[in-house]
Amino acid sequence: MALNPKNKGLEMKKILLVLSLLLPISMFAADKTNLTVKGSDTMVILAQRWAEIYMTARPDVTVSVTGGGSGVGIAALQNGTTDIANSSRPMKSSEREKLKQRYNSLGVEVKVAKDGLSVYLNDANPVQELSLDQLKGIYTGMITNWKALGGKDEKIIVYGRENSSGTYVYFKDNVLGGEDFAPLVQTLPGTAAVVNAVTKDVNGIGYGGAAYAKGIKYCLVKKDAKSTAYEPTEANVKSGDYPISRYLYMYLRARPTGELQKYVDWILSPEGQAVVAKVGYFPVR
Repeated sequence: MALNPKNKGLEMKKILLVLSLLLPISMFAADKTNLTVKGSDTMVILAQRWAEIYMTARPDVTVSVTGGGSGVGIAALQNGTTDIANSSRPMKSSEREKLKQRYNSLGVEVKVAKDGLSVYLNDANPVQELSLDQLKGIYTGMITNWKALGGKDEKIIVYGRENSSGTYVYFKDNVLGGEDFAPLVQTLPGTAAVVNAVTKDVNGIGYGGAAYAKGIKYCLVKKDAKSTAYEPTEANVKSGDYPISRYLYMYLRARPTGELQKYVDWILSPEGQAVVAKVGYFPVR
């Protein structure tokens, strides 16, 4: 049955009203910029804080942050599912080559913070300091009792990270000299899990980012038996006295433009670097 002219005109007015209400919403959604960040668990707290502050100042931008490990973030960068890969270790040449094959770019590296890779001990553990050789002995299974290190006659319970972690790779390369971790090392999914385990285990030892050491103590670390042991403070990391300090990185597929460039520039600005210090890492500038 055909509509009479009056009803037809009324229906058209309703349609136009609905469209006028929806149009501003659709325009706003189209103008919304979405940035994705994925990777290092060491950097998750820092990356989330950056994102929160930036989105407060820029409500037209959404920054989504997830962890999973440095290797996971780099793989996501390679397959195009993230804009930024956070990594607590430098990208390998083989990883850069994969980027080049797909995007004709070796990627762009941005140093965004410094970290004293920390060794965690339970507060009740009488041991205060260890050398790099002693740490290597613990994590390769050559030293298994705290008594050999000046502690109690108790078995050392060793905690570490999964092999997708940049912290795992850094520790293996720079503390173990490339040797494999002993089978006795209990691998945990994230630095927070390592800290939690050592907090509950008087004979535990773990490693991870400086910003995570809550409820436990830092083990002072020295280069060798004759050297002075240092805590991973900003001064000791910047001077190079703390022997296992490192940069924290953001990787991009190519030189950033548009909103991505603005976000990276803000992270490197005094405001962005102030967040680094508040979280517990150390500014790069």
